[in-house]
Amino acid sequence: MKTVLSLATASLALFAPLTTIHAAHADPLIQEAFAGRAADFYRNYAELAAHEVEGRDYLRVRRFPRGAKVAHIAIHGGAIESPTTQLADHAAGTRHAFYSFVGIKSDGNSKLHITSTRFDEPRALKLVSAVDYTVSWHATGGSEVTTYVGGRDTKLIAKVSAALRQAGFTVATTVPDKISGDHRNNIANRNRRGMGVQLEISKGQRMLFFAGGKLARAWVENPANRTKDFYKYVEAVNRALR
Repeated sequence: MKTVLSLATASLALFAPLTTIHAAHADPLIQEAFAGRAADFYRNYAELAAHEVEGRDYLRVRRFPRGAKVAHIAIHGGAIESPTTQLADHAAGTRHAFYSFVGIKSDGNSKLHITSTRFDEPRALKLVSAVDYTVSWHATGGSEVTTYVGGRDTKLIAKVSAALRQAGFTVATTVPDKISGDHRNNIANRNRRGMGVQLEISKGQRMLFFAGGKLARAWVENPANRTKDFYKYVEAVNRALR
């Protein structure tokens, strides 16, 4: 039987190489971020669910507090794009809605990646469609310490970018088309207002969220290994939502 599990009972595997369908860009830093990425193995959730076993290969976790108007989501969570599940979960807290599709395979979790414009897992769509604001947390490659802030909600993009910069984080001035997050079918933009924000966080930045720069499974699962930057970053994003 397929179930939707809470983080309280889920053991999350959170380390794997990144592979998505995003293409390279002329900028060498963007080329580094996109290096080694491949096309999705599955075209949609139904195809994935027909070949993978929930509870063994992946989990679907969610919370929806009464009256929530904001959703923090990580559709490439767990070992697909580490540590987006932890970031979205902490950002949501007890006030905002939370969803994560979590890769927990012993290896090969990149196979579970379904790009944002085709991510149609029913419970995720239902949760996002019930809120006004969406922040979709993603991981990209690259040693540069930066964040690409995309989506269709231009006002919130500006607020999030300003809040991150004010907190001392680097935000890219331009976002490559392949990670722009502005397609209307992108799950970040399928809320009640038809617009959301997509955060693509470089590996260089994500490494600063954990002691020793480690992103391995056991390390990111333990909150004791989070640095001050982890909490400062999440707080900056949420400050933009107030």
